[in-house]
Amino acid sequence: MCEANAYLRKQGEEDELFLEMVDRVLPREEGLMLEDIFGRRKIIKAKIVELALVDHKIILERE
Repeated sequence: MCEANAYLRKQGEEDELFLEMVDRVLPREEGLMLEDIFGRRKIIKAKIVELALVDHKIILERE
């Protein structure tokens, strides 16, 4: 499987899990839309700060 988990980075804290098994990340006017392998979607006003593909991680930071 090629999906990744998305984490929200907070200053001085451990990264918080935002969405598991992310299959797609799409830019939208209101932010990033993440979709998991089951079709569930979440939108967040954030930027991608790191993609660790071997580790299956997407690190996001709120804008």
